[in-house]
Amino acid sequence: MKKTAILLIDCPDQKGIVAGVADFLYRHHANILHADQHQDAERDLFLMRVEWDLEGFGMDLDEFPRRFAPVADRFHMRWRLERSDRPLRVAVFVSQYLHCLVDLLYRHQSAELACEIPLVIGNHEQGKRWTDFYGIPFHLVKVEQGNKAEAERQQLALLEENKIDLVILARYMQVLSPDFVSRYPRRIINVHHSFLPAFIGAKPYHRAFERGVKLIGATSHYVTDDLDEGQIIDQDVVRISHRDALGDLLEKGRDLEKLVLSRALRWHLSHRILVYDNKTVVFD
Repeated sequence: MKKTAILLIDCPDQKGIVAGVADFLYRHHANILHADQHQDAERDLFLMRVEWDLEGFGMDLDEFPRRFAPVADRFHMRWRLERSDRPLRVAVFVSQYLHCLVDLLYRHQSAELACEIPLVIGNHEQGKRWTDFYGIPFHLVKVEQGNKAEAERQQLALLEENKIDLVILARYMQVLSPDFVSRYPRRIINVHHSFLPAFIGAKPYHRAFERGVKLIGATSHYVTDDLDEGQIIDQDVVRISHRDALGDLLEKGRDLEKLVLSRALRWHLSHRILVYDNKTVVFD
């Protein structure tokens, strides 16, 4: 894998942005590998992702903020710089439904996910047999009535101790407190078992079955203080019919959940997501 740098930008749309960024990188001998952009005409907003090879790049990345500042100031940019050779450290939270956890552990073991998973945290013990199989430490933190604040204190201490960059809620059936969410802004990804904004909250498949819908879906999204209202990263659907029983919806939905969660994680790890307002842009 090449060592690359990734620049993510959003700013007011105007002429010359692409030329300004490309010229800056060219003057420092950057070999651009990928570049993509999007313009939101309604918001008059320009968004861009550009990735270049660090081999032969004529600048220490520690110097990048100072040297890039004139370009950023000229176009009123918000920007961040990432690099591919620093894998994120990911914690996975899980409850009793294990299909997403098992899928992520397998993909990680198969080198599909370029990250480190130093621990899994569960509020039930069922996930431990799978973490033992894949050689990842499992921490049981029970969440019971009256101890939620203490449970979150233990969880946050584990995340800090393990220097966690990103939290994945792999069908973790607890609502995180605003304080918890504030510690990891846009760094908590959840999978919800419906095609949001339809059927927010508990038992969406049951409600979809009762409603007689012809499509069910799953959604991966960033977590905010508002339940199931965070910025959507990925969604997928499958067609159902009157012949499908509730159990069939649950089975088909589990496949969707695994797909949308793993894709969201992969895109976040490769720094392909830009968030603005209540939307995301996911660059190719």
